[in-house]
Amino acid sequence: MSRNREPLASLILYHAFKWSVVSPLFHTYLRGRIYGVEHVPKEGPLVVVSNHASVFDPPILSNCVGRPVAFMAKEELFHVPLLKQGIKLYGAYPVKRGLADRSAIRSALEYVSADWAVGLFLSGTRTDDGRIPDPKLGAALIAAKAKVPLLPVSLWGTQAIFQKDSRLPYSAPVTVRIGQLIEAPSSTKREELAAVVQNCTTVIHNLHDLGR
Repeated sequence: MSRNREPLASLILYHAFKWSVVSPLFHTYLRGRIYGVEHVPKEGPLVVVSNHASVFDPPILSNCVGRPVAFMAKEELFHVPLLKQGIKLYGAYPVKRGLADRSAIRSALEYVSADWAVGLFLSGTRTDDGRIPDPKLGAALIAAKAKVPLLPVSLWGTQAIFQKDSRLPYSAPVTVRIGQLIEAPSSTKREELAAVVQNCTTVIHNLHDLGR
């Protein structure tokens, strides 16, 4: 295994979950489509940025880029026996409520330094329409500090997976479009971080506007 890859145990768990659960559901139940996989570096550190409309977004995104992506998860999950080992191997890292920004950035930088791809949603929270009205600077700050590129990804249709009148996920069509790599900011100055984040947002919105 290349030294620029995630730990072997994490790769095994990722591929086992991907091919047994996520990929079959994505391609059949959600009628998933993926475009732009050729833009994803197969190894080495990376910051993946995306829009966010569903709790299903992290596994869908990680499945579609073809490599483990480390996302933040609430700290309480890391107190559950067995679950904590599983989600940590899968790339999740704990974030305390009220300290999300500082805690997430510190943990994300640790994963990036270990050659992981780290995933962040630019909106910071879910939006009903999958748009990014107020992009946060955290992803650009991590990319600037670690000197790694950003990969913009559009998730289209995931907001429809859960319907208010149903307890089960709805068979909504989902399309994932992956853009070209965007260079990391050359400094951590706020204006430069904002410019890079706005560029990522524009690319994601343009991909999202392509629809199905």
